[in-house]
Amino acid sequence: MHTVSLTHQLVAIQDDFDLDKIIESGQCFRPQKLSDGRYRFLSGSALLYLTPLGDGQYDAAWYGSDREYWADYFDLGRNYAALRCSLAGQSSYLDKSLNFGQGIRILHQDPWEMLITFLISQRKSIPAIRTAVEHLARCCGEPLSAEGDEVFLFPTPQQLCCLSEAQLIGCGLGYRTRYIQNAAAQASSGTLDLSALAALPDDALFSRLLELDGVGKKVANCVCLFGYGRTAVAPIDVWIQRLIDEEFGGRDPFPSYDQQAGIVQQYLFYYKRSTSRSVAHKK
Repeated sequence: MHTVSLTHQLVAIQDDFDLDKIIESGQCFRPQKLSDGRYRFLSGSALLYLTPLGDGQYDAAWYGSDREYWADYFDLGRNYAALRCSLAGQSSYLDKSLNFGQGIRILHQDPWEMLITFLISQRKSIPAIRTAVEHLARCCGEPLSAEGDEVFLFPTPQQLCCLSEAQLIGCGLGYRTRYIQNAAAQASSGTLDLSALAALPDDALFSRLLELDGVGKKVANCVCLFGYGRTAVAPIDVWIQRLIDEEFGGRDPFPSYDQQAGIVQQYLFYYKRSTSRSVAHKK
C-alpha cells in the first residue's frame, strides 16, 4: 500500500453543483460519499476528495492531478444554471427534469475507464456495475493510502492483461470477460490508442469504438459522451427508450438539441430513473 500526500486548496463553485446527484446520475461508478462527509472521486490515476464547507465553498484535496484536471472533469467551464434556463419552456416533462436534476453535470472522465466500465455495464444494474468495477480495481489496481483512506486506482491495460480469465470472471464480469480481455490486449499493444481517438470528429470516434468487441451503439455513445466530452451524443438505453416512447410519442427528441443533446439526455435520464424507482418503491 503506497501512502500519498494530498494537495489541499479551497475552491469556490458558484454554479449548479450537487455532489450527491452527480454520483447518482448513472455516468460514473467509482465516486462515493464517505462516512466522514468527504466525497471521493477517482479518474484513471487521479484522486480527489471534496469536502463541502457551505455557500459553494469546498476543501479540495487531490493526488496525481491538478486543479485544471478536475475543473475539466466537472465541466466547470460551462454554466449549467444558464443552460437550464435556456432549455426551459420547451416541454413540461423537460422542465421537470431540469428542475429535478439541478446540480448534475457531465463528467469528463478517463476514456479507458469509461470503455471498460460501460462494457461491464451491459445488462447490469448500477449497484451491480459498481460492485464489479470495485472488485476489478481491488484485484489488480494500484493500492493507495491517502490521509487514512485506502483506495485502488483503476487498472491499466497492462494490469488487466495480467489477470486470468478465471480472475476476471471472479470479479463478476461474466460473458463480458472476453470483451475486457480484447480491449486490454489492444490498448496494451497500442493497436487501440484511446488518446489518439480524441482527435477524431464525433462520427469517426463513434465508428472506431463500434469496431471493438462487445461495443454496441449504447456503449460507444456513453464512451463518447462521458469519456471524450462529446455533448452532441445522446446514449439511448432502456430508460431513455422508455422515456422516448412514453413522453415523446416515440420520436427521438435529441437531434434537435445539437451540441447540448447529451446534457439534455442526462437530465432526462436522471429524472426518469429516479422517479420510476421512487414509484416502484412506494408500491
